[in-house]
Amino acid sequence: MPNQTNRYAVIGLLSALLAFNLVGKAVSEELQLPQQLIHQISETLQQKLQDKAFAQDFVKVTHFVNSVIEPHTDFDKIAPLVLGKHWNTATPIEQERFKKEFQTLLVRAYSRAFVEYSDWTIQYLPLEVANDATKVLVKTKVLQPSIQPVEVYYRMFVVNGEWKVYDILIDGVSLVTNYRSSFNDKIHKLGSLGSVIDDLAGRNADALQGKHRNY
Repeated sequence: MPNQTNRYAVIGLLSALLAFNLVGKAVSEELQLPQQLIHQISETLQQKLQDKAFAQDFVKVTHFVNSVIEPHTDFDKIAPLVLGKHWNTATPIEQERFKKEFQTLLVRAYSRAFVEYSDWTIQYLPLEVANDATKVLVKTKVLQPSIQPVEVYYRMFVVNGEWKVYDILIDGVSLVTNYRSSFNDKIHKLGSLGSVIDDLAGRNADALQGKHRNY
């Protein structure tokens, strides 16, 4: 279901989270708090996923990646943004099911991107954050050998005193907006949000059992 922009978004997020080799301790101390958060997550992932045997177990990797990124990603905000107008007409049960399955979709996409791609480095662009700021746009460039740099921007905001990600822009294209369009098309095709959630749940289950289906 996601097009190439969605795939770049996945690559972009993992690139940021796995930027450990580029950003050392001294440099990380010079970063602003939202940037430091991305760096701290990268250290956790990098240390664990260096274990090649562990990295080959996709189910374990998926659970691990979820445990690392979930506290720093606001899926309560992302899910309504992705569904758009369909969120308000969904039942509470449908809302919870969609949030759960969409989170699984993103996490398994992040996990697969880590398994399939390597040799990323990341450049943090200058960022000024006021002491009372509640929203920020963290600007980075993802660098890979022989490939044009990709601009990856992170929309973050403060939730209960902590910075969290709620959208990613890849070369100016919003991940949330892109998924909203994709799910809107899927709802029209299958006839209802419930059918889309059932389909997504099935695809997630297959993926976690090693049966890969595109979504």
